[in-house]
Amino acid sequence: MKKTLLIMISPVALLALLLLFMPQHFASSNSNYTDASEARPAVAHNYPAASARKAADKPTVTANLRENASADETQELVNYALTLMGTPYVWAGETPEGFDCSGFITHVYDRYDVALPHSSCMQAEEGEQVTRQEAGPGDLVIFTGTNPQVREPGHVGIVISQPGDTIEFVHSSSNGGVKLSQVEGSGYEVRFLQVRRVL
Repeated sequence: MKKTLLIMISPVALLALLLLFMPQHFASSNSNYTDASEARPAVAHNYPAASARKAADKPTVTANLRENASADETQELVNYALTLMGTPYVWAGETPEGFDCSGFITHVYDRYDVALPHSSCMQAEEGEQVTRQEAGPGDLVIFTGTNPQVREPGHVGIVISQPGDTIEFVHSSSNGGVKLSQVEGSGYEVRFLQVRRVL
């Protein structure tokens, strides 16, 4: 009886240990995250649970929804993101009281019934990849963290520029909160990874 009980409990215990000790693989607050001035508290947040709750509330959006999102709707999303300019950076924040980079994305898209996880790594897998030249309003622009040598997602913003233009984006930075930046001619050029289309 004891042996049977131990066999039944082992997988649950293993899963609990994985979630307890490895949330950084899922969270947007990994060691490559955001800007150089960022000082991260040593607190582990389990974002997958939060994103799972969001996914249960709203259907997951796939890349083919771009066809269904009119230019006006996409511009409305961008305009809303711009109203949040100046909101302070708050590590793990996802409300207008304060955002981290992926929390800002989660909040903005959630307002338009697009469920995205609170994790830059996971957001980098949503929708479909498009070229830099195709990047347009409402697309996600994905960057490394502060160490561009580590070619893994660590920061994310919302494109506000038109296809073919210099990529401008709005994002929540540990250096200034929600603000505008551009890829070309900035430190984000070497950190650039890809553009994802989720609308």
